[in-house]
Amino acid sequence: MKPNHSFIIAVDGYSSCGKSTFARLIAKELNYAYIDSGAMYRAVALYSLKNCFMAGEIPDLDKLRQSLDKIHIQFLLNPLTGIQETWLNGKNVEEEIRGIEVSAVVSKISQIKEVREKMVGLQHKIGRNGGVVMDGRDIGTVVFPDAQLKIFMTADTEVRARRRYKEITAKGIDVQLNEIAANIRMRDNEDENRKESPLRKAADAIILDNSHMTVDQQMEWFRLQWETHTDRHEH
Repeated sequence: MKPNHSFIIAVDGYSSCGKSTFARLIAKELNYAYIDSGAMYRAVALYSLKNCFMAGEIPDLDKLRQSLDKIHIQFLLNPLTGIQETWLNGKNVEEEIRGIEVSAVVSKISQIKEVREKMVGLQHKIGRNGGVVMDGRDIGTVVFPDAQLKIFMTADTEVRARRRYKEITAKGIDVQLNEIAANIRMRDNEDENRKESPLRKAADAIILDNSHMTVDQQMEWFRLQWETHTDRHEH
């Protein structure tokens, strides 16, 4: 593949579409930095749960807003796995933020204007020099509307639920498939209808429906897109 280390690649789409796996592989192939923007909101959700800011799935807005300056998120490379992991206030929380408890409240957290402003500011800081693959819900529309390559991922709801179920149960966590499917449908609705930066496909984004694609097939698809876009920017 042609090297180009100045690109910003935005990978947006619905939850449990495999955005993180896909974006990580792209970053590895291009020797780019990978940033999981969703992990940032999950880290804030975890902080809120641990500090008793939640009444069920409803956050205490005043407490959360007053604590935003105390929330410090980093992405550090694990030398054993070669994967960037999420750290919250000096602690590795990569596993904790993927649990069903965090999944149940993260959409509510991500709707809060002040939280989004803080996370978008951090995302800008990390990705402003290019050479980055960032995945999330609003990267191509809000965070980096001028990204050179924008991909919007989608997949059938039941396919996404089965993928998420397999991922969670592989960690020994007891969860029901119908519970996960319901959570995905809820998140889709909240992501599409939230007031702050709702989930939208950027006008110039390329759609990738990976319902019936393997990871290898997705990467083959990406390589074709990459060749097209690098050729376009060279001329």
